[in-house]
Amino acid sequence: MNQTRDLIDSAQRTIRLEIEAVQELLPRIDANFVKACELILASKGRVVVVGMGKSGHIGNKIAATLASTGTTAFFVHPAEASHGDMGMITRDDVVLALSNSGSTAEIVTLLPLIKRLGITLISMTGNPDSALSKAAEVNLDTRVAKEACPLNLAPTSSTTASLVLGDALAIALLEARGFTAEDFAFSHPGGALGRRLLLKVENVMHAGDSLPQVKRGTSLRDALLEMTQKGLGMTAVLEDDGRLAGIFTDGDLRRALDKGVDVREARIDDVMTPHGKTARADMLAAEALKIMEDNKISALVVVDGNDYPVGAFNLGDLLRAGVM
Repeated sequence: MNQTRDLIDSAQRTIRLEIEAVQELLPRIDANFVKACELILASKGRVVVVGMGKSGHIGNKIAATLASTGTTAFFVHPAEASHGDMGMITRDDVVLALSNSGSTAEIVTLLPLIKRLGITLISMTGNPDSALSKAAEVNLDTRVAKEACPLNLAPTSSTTASLVLGDALAIALLEARGFTAEDFAFSHPGGALGRRLLLKVENVMHAGDSLPQVKRGTSLRDALLEMTQKGLGMTAVLEDDGRLAGIFTDGDLRRALDKGVDVREARIDDVMTPHGKTARADMLAAEALKIMEDNKISALVVVDGNDYPVGAFNLGDLLRAGVM
């Protein structure tokens, strides 16, 4: 029982200390942070992140986040940079160097060359008076009062602070660049995320002979037969000139039956939803899903620029495509 309590207390203490470390960053989002963003935005090159040990692991993640949110970035191990990988860094790049102490030997060794090449240097350190901080055009302060480690040795609160500040930098740059969901999709083409953000309505809709459609004046009985044959739980209703007049769905059928409509005698005009919500073929499937969710509907007709139906799809199609 005592061990259980001790474990819980330890975990909660760690979380509290790391929360405090993150909260201490808020007043440090100041002119230095703005300058760091401006340097990166003005750069014609990439952001090259360097860091050793735990800072290296955090740097790797920051580089990945930057790259996926519109800022071209990659990680270079500082020890490898001293043995040839420095050639990966160009004069147009910005180096973002992480070191809690600000005196990591492998990074300090690179400083003369970075300066000689005129490469822009941004540091992220816990010591504003360190060699790295002083060499940088701007330093982002990640000092913490105490590590979560009870020995105050293992990087814990300090690495969390660096990670959060890296996220803040990436998102500020994302918003400054006007980075969109579609831009994000091109960095994440695989898996469910890529499908949700890249798939378009034209990729999921039923078109041609698979599009359920009837003309105005069609009997409800024949319209139901068309719905059954095409299997989408809906049919488009067309004007005489072929433009969209309305839509009829399973939901419309239930409402008609509740009102006592005679299925054998009724015409589609009497029970359809006039025109209804539509989608475009070039619309992202995720956008179409939002239309359906906002309007609590399960199917959409796809129309061209002149309001002629070119396709249709339902929630099942989006589900099968991995959009929802």
